[in-house]
Amino acid sequence: MKRREMLKLSAGFVCVSSFPFGWIRAAEGKKPKVLYYTQSAGFRHGPVTRKNGELAFSEKVLMELGQQHGYEVVCTQDGGVFDGDLDQYAAIGLYTSGNLTQAKENPMTPKGKQRFLDWVAAGGGVIGFHSATDTFRTPKDKVDPFIAMLGGEFISHGAQQKATLRVVSPKFPGAYKLGKEFSLFEEWYALYKFAKDLHVILVQQTEGMEGPMYQRPPFPATWARMHGKGRVFYTSLGHREDIWTNKEYFHPLVLGALAWVTKQADADVTPNIDQVTPHANQLSR
Repeated sequence: MKRREMLKLSAGFVCVSSFPFGWIRAAEGKKPKVLYYTQSAGFRHGPVTRKNGELAFSEKVLMELGQQHGYEVVCTQDGGVFDGDLDQYAAIGLYTSGNLTQAKENPMTPKGKQRFLDWVAAGGGVIGFHSATDTFRTPKDKVDPFIAMLGGEFISHGAQQKATLRVVSPKFPGAYKLGKEFSLFEEWYALYKFAKDLHVILVQQTEGMEGPMYQRPPFPATWARMHGKGRVFYTSLGHREDIWTNKEYFHPLVLGALAWVTKQADADVTPNIDQVTPHANQLSR
């Protein structure tokens, strides 16, 4: 792997009293190491676009959050990382798109993809942002192993607009700060192929949204699930740069997810998709 393709920031140790929201972190005296992988084999979003050799916007934000809250964040767009030592990472963040094994530069190898999935099943932690569900997409009647791990797949999106997310798992780390519901201006994904064991955290409220892809019952927008022994979290948020700087809703959500997937905080992730979004897979009203 080329040195310039992997950039990292070592975060200073943070004492228990300053750890986000008072959670107790692992008492090993060692910062959890998080890999943030932002390769795009499909559409490349602004928050993961590097310019003039600098880190992308979301990379800078995630590294700053790591610095503030006791994580060592490593950023890369080189798929070769998955052929290396994955056990050094407490979690892997994904803001990806397309078939990563067919990326024009530094693709993920098929072996690396399988090593990643095996790593998750063995106990690794994953945080998927926005277009992670637009990765390794398949025809309607198939589900790629990557999507099966993540828990859902992107269909389409409409024009950016203000819409509401309903909080249905307020006890999940960080979610208690979000209230019962909140609204944001964002590019909202329509999703399907939901895993049956999703623990839904945020529900996409579709009533009043503009665009044919949203004329359907409410569906999961943010969730957690277990994949074997691994902890997987996904949120459809993250298209806009101002979402990444949103301290009221996005930062608590991300920090809570980091704490959970790195096993510094526990949560009840009993599947609830049938209870909170009973018509999640119904694509029209």
